Amino acid sequence: MTTQQGLRARKKQQTRQQISDRATELFLARGFDQVTIAEVAAAADVSKMTVTNYFPRKEDLALDLGEIYIDQLASIVRERAPGQSALAALRHACLTAIAAQDQLIGFSGEPFARMIADSPALTARGRDLHDARQLALADVLAAETGAAPEDITPRVAAAQIAGVQRVLFNEIMRRTLDGESNAEIAAALTRDAEIAFDTLEPGLGNYAVR
Repeated sequence: MTTQQGLRARKKQQTRQQISDRATELFLARGFDQVTIAEVAAAADVSKMTVTNYFPRKEDLALDLGEIYIDQLASIVRERAPGQSALAALRHACLTAIAAQDQLIGFSGEPFARMIADSPALTARGRDLHDARQLALADVLAAETGAAPEDITPRVAAAQIAGVQRVLFNEIMRRTLDGESNAEIAAALTRDAEIAFDTLEPGLGNYAVR
């Protein structure tokens, strides 16, 4: 990449972040459904077309880590260590993220969690992201195990693993809305994650070992 291309890429990223930041401020102050794209554009000092070029869906202004979230589980499996199963890699990553109180797995704070819970559009988009993440995980498990297209095993494994991740995400959100601190939630979720992954171990502990 040339210096000129690098500058353009950084400028685009800065603009994208600026739009997302201003949008989030408005959404938190007034509620997602009460804010228009035009108002976001004005707050970010860009045109409405610029906003939609960066964020074709209004929901993605609030859930701007959506693409990273969708690929998260698949990426962990792709990058697992030699000799490690997919389940072991995902378990370790989940417990590490809980210890770090990672925003990507749900540690977003009460105002942000409330904004999502109060918006049917954001709630629906959240379900779409969970579904897409499960499909991405199924695809990588199929590729990593050399499964035939008609082999249902990768899809079943992905449904179980992504299902556990979704339950844990929803539990973080529930506890956040109930007013628990991130430290309290992390302590509870560490226990819950161990229980959840233990239930998967008999069937998936030796699946997709690198």
